[in-house]
Amino acid sequence: MNVWKTLGLAGMVGVAATGALVVRSERKRRAYAPEEVRDQLHRRFEAMSGEPDPAPTPLPSRGQRLLGTLRFSRAR
Repeated sequence: MNVWKTLGLAGMVGVAATGALVVRSERKRRAYAPEEVRDQLHRRFEAMSGEPDPAPTPLPSRGQRLLGTLRFSRAR
């Protein structure tokens, strides 16, 4: 019975510690002024918009997928 009590107590301590970390990170996040957040987002957007988008690869047709499956099954 003592093992279960110890495990339960350890679980409660873990939940409390996780909650404390969440509150701490939330305080750090709210410490930014709205202008700082806006400037940071604008900088991130400019950095991302400078990179070209990769060309999308066409999805294989149903027949191509079936052939790929058949090739795989023959290789066994």
